[in-house]
Amino acid sequence: MNKYQYKVKGVDYEVEIAEVEGNIAKVNVNGIPFEIELQKPINAAKHPTMNTPKVQPPQPAPARPVAPVAAQPQPAQPAVAAGAGTPLKAPLPGTITEIKVQVGQQVSVGDTVLVLEAMKMQNNIEAETAGQVTSIVVKQGDTVMEGAVLLTIG
Repeated sequence: MNKYQYKVKGVDYEVEIAEVEGNIAKVNVNGIPFEIELQKPINAAKHPTMNTPKVQPPQPAPARPVAPVAAQPQPAQPAVAAGAGTPLKAPLPGTITEIKVQVGQQVSVGDTVLVLEAMKMQNNIEAETAGQVTSIVVKQGDTVMEGAVLLTIG
């Protein structure tokens, strides 16, 4: 296993390459496992002396739209644009283990809105503003990086 230290926008990352097959690499970033797709497959046959794969430094992935989690039908409420409001971002990388709110639900400052597991610890993520949940862009089991938008409160 090869280990690398990277700093991206002032945040330190420890990247450990576990396995590479063709253009798919299994890596651990700060202890969180990921499967990544390489732009070009690593071909050891072209480089017979190469014992370990050379991996380019991580490039920011293009943003891809994520559909908000659908809410259960509820009685008519004041109209709030989906996704309008203040985004709540992940304070550290981890895995979403529980979502405690639904779109349209009222929250107060300090209410636990979801649980994020990082380094084998459960972290309660609390609302930083009061209002109505206008969108939830993650689902249980999603792995998120630090700074990723989790939900929006309007």
